[in-house]
Amino acid sequence: MVRDQVADFSVEYVQALDEEGDLDAAQAPDVDDDQLVEMYRLMRLSRRADERAIALQRRGESGTYAPAIGQEAAQVGSAIAMAPDEWMVPSFRESAAFLTRGAPVHRLLWYAMGMEEGAEVADANFPPAIPVGTQPLHAAGIGWGHEIAGERKAALTYFGDGATSEGDVYEAMNVSGALDAHAVFFCQNNQWAISTPRETQTRAETLAQKAVAAGIEGVQVDGNDVLGVLSVARDALESAREGDPVFVEALTFRRSMHTTSDDPSVYRTEEQESEWDTRDPVVRFEAYLRNEGLLDDDRVDRITDEIEELLADEIDRAKAGREQVVPAEMFDHVFAETPPELRRQREAFEREQGDGEVATAEEGMSGEERAGGGEVSGRGDVREDRETSEDSEDEEVSDRGE
Repeated sequence: MVRDQVADFSVEYVQALDEEGDLDAAQAPDVDDDQLVEMYRLMRLSRRADERAIALQRRGESGTYAPAIGQEAAQVGSAIAMAPDEWMVPSFRESAAFLTRGAPVHRLLWYAMGMEEGAEVADANFPPAIPVGTQPLHAAGIGWGHEIAGERKAALTYFGDGATSEGDVYEAMNVSGALDAHAVFFCQNNQWAISTPRETQTRAETLAQKAVAAGIEGVQVDGNDVLGVLSVARDALESAREGDPVFVEALTFRRSMHTTSDDPSVYRTEEQESEWDTRDPVVRFEAYLRNEGLLDDDRVDRITDEIEELLADEIDRAKAGREQVVPAEMFDHVFAETPPELRRQREAFEREQGDGEVATAEEGMSGEERAGGGEVSGRGDVREDRETSEDSEDEEVSDRGE
């Protein structure tokens, strides 16, 4: 019997910024000082927005919410690498990526409040995808479209480690490789598919090596290292723009609950969580920026105050928008022409709930606003000339959400 080796593969691991905040210059991306501070601001904003969203849900002012606490570097680093007109195809935990891509906080809250307006999250962003693993197929289709049209663009899709056990993800990668689709498959391996740990998902040593079967490149990066993620995402997007799709596995950790309906203490221990304390992406990046002289206590305090003011304003806006919406509105956009049976259901619902006049949640809004309240100016900063108010009902929420 003849036995010859017909294939061989390896998976590269990339880290630019280690746990102590020390930078490997050979792996560092080219980023100016202002953008470094802006990346830090976005990471801080995302974490605080998630904490506030959890508090709203705990008070019964919002529905189920999936926080991205602990995954800020993976999302900010990859989202900021994309061109503004390239499509982001998310799952349901991409609050940091949405903020980086220009979605205002109040729209993210509207989505959690069950409002359709929350799905309109900004140009070139797909709305959140709740079914696990379906959205990579959409990115494959977009990427194939770019190839057909001869466009130097790429779509980037997010999913978790659990989604790699779904056939849709492999099918999306396989068809992308076969058709030269301009797609980047960005897996946030946060170690837990709800209560299922990474080690029981697959016998594969890495998730990145799943790309091998599809004939595309796979790379692994420290997902808590925002600079390493940025570097890998830039390279992956550039490759995809040429018709060579890439699978990126970002090693990170979900520090909070899967969603607000979940209790992680049931399936993992505090010891398991504490192992990742020293790898916290926000703490690590702040240490680096302080070492570089880009942050000090005064600047951190100013950023903190600005975030709190912005979120107070955005939460007020989210609540005001929610009050303008009549629940019966949910029947109006299922079909282009509402069929008789659905009209009867709407009428029955209104009899139970009480009639109301359908209103638009955001009357008079004159364009998208970036990262929760300021007008968009390219990828620039939020304008600071808006009036803000503090939300006196805020409460502290632990990372475990208990």
